[in-house]
Amino acid sequence: MSRKPLRVLTPRSILPALAVMLVLAAGAAAHANKPVPFGDRVAGPGDAEATPVNSESLSAADLDLRVGPGLEAFHKQTGEQAWSYRREGAEALYLAMAGDNAIVVWDDGIVTSVRPGDHEVRWHRAVPGLADWLRGDGEPGADKRTDAQRKQLAKQRAAAALHTVQRDGSPWLALMTPNLTMGLRDADGDLRYNDKPANGCAYDPLRAVHTDYAVLIPRTCTNSSGQAVSGGITGYRLDSNGWAMSTGPAATVKVLDRSRVEITDGPIVPPKVFDTKVAAPETACGAPVAPFAAVRPQGGCVDPAAPQTADAAVTPAPTAPVTPAATDTPAAPQDTPAETGAPAAPAAADTPAPPAPAGDGPVAQQP
Repeated sequence: MSRKPLRVLTPRSILPALAVMLVLAAGAAAHANKPVPFGDRVAGPGDAEATPVNSESLSAADLDLRVGPGLEAFHKQTGEQAWSYRREGAEALYLAMAGDNAIVVWDDGIVTSVRPGDHEVRWHRAVPGLADWLRGDGEPGADKRTDAQRKQLAKQRAAAALHTVQRDGSPWLALMTPNLTMGLRDADGDLRYNDKPANGCAYDPLRAVHTDYAVLIPRTCTNSSGQAVSGGITGYRLDSNGWAMSTGPAATVKVLDRSRVEITDGPIVPPKVFDTKVAAPETACGAPVAPFAAVRPQGGCVDPAAPQTADAAVTPAPTAPVTPAATDTPAAPQDTPAETGAPAAPAAADTPAPPAPAGDGPVAQQP
């Protein structure tokens, strides 16, 4: 039986092992000294570099939250600053609440969820294309905007890009740009849907609205010649399927209450009401399908016979004040004989005694 001799490690065979160890050591050192993810910095009053732990338990109701340059929290009772949350190299543009949590849009296209009570950063999300749309670079007239105009435009678009839906028990939020919409669950920032418009179309976040159940965003479309053609409105929900409807190129959406919106589609087509909870349009009274409609006008549809019955009941009401006027009319002839005097005496002589006091009654009440 032959045996293989023991292998002797030569300097050349040791080098690869040393290289691997050096790479691992360098990686560990880099991991230990890596910068804070997303540049997060939470500081107390007067100390922008510290990361304090606030022992006081607070809630969103106790704090006044503001944006610029980061997310700034102030005590409502005293007005003193409680804490400041900032990100290196980024500026906070817009703030909206999702339940008890603050959602912040930053100028670099990052969206952050913060729990105000203990200023804990819950999650970050990057929205593709959001930063470019906020800046508006390359748009017609962009080179002529002043710094103040650029900042104002970024804030306006940040407010249009974020919509929070205060659904009971599980708030969620929609993020949108002209080329993309995203729906996130606030509980953990989980992406639930994303959608892109059809070719030749673009979403219009500046016309988007939301209710307690859905987010609705209009879209505009153009043909190959660049002319505006029929557009539409897309509705998104997190707990069920969304929907889409065709409209003209300039349809507007107005929120009426927690679930209903009014859609206006030009001067010819009458406005219609859409219920975002039922995901169905409101059916007008008198329509053939009204008895079977999923959504009826608020207050319901009244039976055409009901107004006539109501009018008949109201008709006697005006006659009530007329009755006293009719009783006052006979009083005038009674007063007239009293004033003439001469005719009254023969009447008193011809009549028995009991009627005489009755005739004196009105005269006594006259003054």
